[in-house]
Amino acid sequence: MIGGFRHKGLEEIYLTGKTRRIGSDHARKCIRILQLLEVAGRPEDMSVAGFRFHGLQGNPKRWSVWVTANYRITFAWSGENALGIDFEDYH
Repeated sequence: MIGGFRHKGLEEIYLTGKTRRIGSDHARKCIRILQLLEVAGRPEDMSVAGFRFHGLQGNPKRWSVWVTANYRITFAWSGENALGIDFEDYH
């Protein structure tokens, strides 16, 4: 389940299905990722072909899912909830 957002654009997409804070070329994939995060029971459930799921270094532990080229959705995990979901440009 989704427990909270860092990125306001992702939160808007999650609540309303649209936003101007994320480009239309990224929005469709972001929606799919958020739908999977909603039903995931653990971070490893996001290990889907094409998402390039991997853990990040640091404390607390965060995870990353590929959106396009430089863009990733990152999140932390607690119990059965994805927390601090963010949309980041890696480079």
